[in-house]
Amino acid sequence: MTGLAAIAAIGVGLGVAACAGLVVPPTARLRPRVRPYTLVARTALGYAPDVSETSRASTPTGVFGRLFLPPLQALARRKPTGNGGQPSDEGLQRLLLQSGAGADAGTVQDFRIRQIGTGVVAAVIAGVAIALLVRSPAAVFVVVLAAYTVGSTRSRKRLEREVLERARRIRQELYTVNHLLAMHVRTGSGPIQAVQRIVDRGRGAVVEDFAALLTAIRHGSNEAEAFRRAADLTPEPSAARTYQLLAASSERGSDLGVALLALSEDIRDARREQLHKDAVRRRAAMLVPTIAILAPIMLLFIAAPLPSIVLGYR
Repeated sequence: MTGLAAIAAIGVGLGVAACAGLVVPPTARLRPRVRPYTLVARTALGYAPDVSETSRASTPTGVFGRLFLPPLQALARRKPTGNGGQPSDEGLQRLLLQSGAGADAGTVQDFRIRQIGTGVVAAVIAGVAIALLVRSPAAVFVVVLAAYTVGSTRSRKRLEREVLERARRIRQELYTVNHLLAMHVRTGSGPIQAVQRIVDRGRGAVVEDFAALLTAIRHGSNEAEAFRRAADLTPEPSAARTYQLLAASSERGSDLGVALLALSEDIRDARREQLHKDAVRRRAAMLVPTIAILAPIMLLFIAAPLPSIVLGYR
């Protein structure tokens, strides 16, 4: 079978599957109908009301979901963790929490399914393209393997970039948040009351951490332990210091306002130093076009009269 015939067969199969899905649609799920009646009961029992929304991504829906999702789930469960540069489940869960993706139970498995699915799609596309162009089994095998590797590692690289971006946002917001916390503490509020006021009036990455922290405290966690857990999970060291100060203040009642203002000054000094480093780096990057383009032309103009000077040519 030639490549064109294989593509035609795949297209016919996909068309037949789509027609079958239109004629015999999948059975409607019962969860969306029952969920409005379970919100009050779950909230009264102390559970999160959005638990069905977080687990919806793990449920196979539709023809393609029922066909391809179970094999991907099996591959995700058999995928080695903690070896060969791959993060373990704990490390991956930490990255997901630091990126703001949530802490639901199926997050790690869903991420691995998306990772494997991206690699398989990239491998299929690259394999079909190389099979039509080169028609060499060895070349197809090498390209498929390389495409799967690149596609499967792309999700993790994107996740790491999201963690770095969120750390940058926290670093930018923390100076203002610390000043607001110090102001609320100076007016007589406790650490939890000050954090609650920030959550009620603000938005951003730090406010999202504070909201998750308050939710954990409402569900029965100790205040100091909740602050320390937030300090352990945050990707920004300055935010970890702020959460540690809040934990110490909730336990021992220390002077939180002075400590927060001093920490804000340290954050401002660190940001100023980072700006100086970025300016020097960008100034050096601006010299690259000058050195790469103008310097060879200048050397040619200097070296052009050398043969006539040395050898006497005119």
